[in-house]
Amino acid sequence: MLKRLAKWLVLSCSLFAGNCKPHADGLTIYFAGDMLLDRGVRQVIDRKGVPWLFDDVRHQWTDADAVVVNLECPVTTRQSPIHKRFRFRAEPDWLADVRRAGVTHLVMANNHTNDQGREGMTDTRNQVVAHGMVPVGYGNSQADACAPVLIYKNKDTVALFSSVPMPLESWPYQPNAAGVCQMSPEEIAATIAAYKQQHPAHHIVVILHWGGEYQSRPAAIQRQQAAQLVAAGADAIVGHHPHVIVPMVVIAGKPVFYSIGNFIFDQDGDATSRGMLVRLHFDGKGATWSNKAYRIKNCAPHF
Repeated sequence: MLKRLAKWLVLSCSLFAGNCKPHADGLTIYFAGDMLLDRGVRQVIDRKGVPWLFDDVRHQWTDADAVVVNLECPVTTRQSPIHKRFRFRAEPDWLADVRRAGVTHLVMANNHTNDQGREGMTDTRNQVVAHGMVPVGYGNSQADACAPVLIYKNKDTVALFSSVPMPLESWPYQPNAAGVCQMSPEEIAATIAAYKQQHPAHHIVVILHWGGEYQSRPAAIQRQQAAQLVAAGADAIVGHHPHVIVPMVVIAGKPVFYSIGNFIFDQDGDATSRGMLVRLHFDGKGATWSNKAYRIKNCAPHF
């Protein structure tokens, strides 16, 4: 099943412009944190438009083969909010400008994709695809949602495994229903170990929506899970959810970004208005990485 789903995702990935450019050797992917397109950000969009939010950052990823951003809200016209404290919704036509800014992949495995119910979640997936981007961490079942999304160029292939391994508020776990991947890090470790046996040349990035909100240090269990994922074959781990930066570490030569903070967001505290853009470059020799910090002003990142 995993092999079949991964193959389908390879084929679908090739349909989206912007993720297979021949301009350089190797494969370069940028990762950004939480992107909210509602609440205070909605007010900024009404005044300045969506393109303004990317005015500074779009120049930072001009060498990107793919740009992966966590979509921290459903994007749908359907309004059927579930019972929870914070519920968001963005307008589908805004995604056109998100794509024009250079974003190629939107992570849906987080705790807000379900804010407008299952229909709103499914419509979000459809809107992402309709606007030329690839949804990550969503599927018609858990098996589908947790299958890797592949990004490839020439001889280099990167498999993205994305999950939100925390309980979702007012959301029953239904393995055979449409939804976002909710595999635990331990389950992901077992999955990528099996995947590595089938595809030893593929690089693996694990994207996790995890950790405690506003906690600037990883929990002990996260450190254990990160080591387990690296031992299983992860070449990098990129996390978000705390809304603050959690310092990265290197485990067995692999970068672990526990949390890269907010990206486009309306929180204005000192810690919540900081984030980092992560650049991972893959080639036949392995992976190299770098990151660049920014401050969020008027909901937009500024370097």
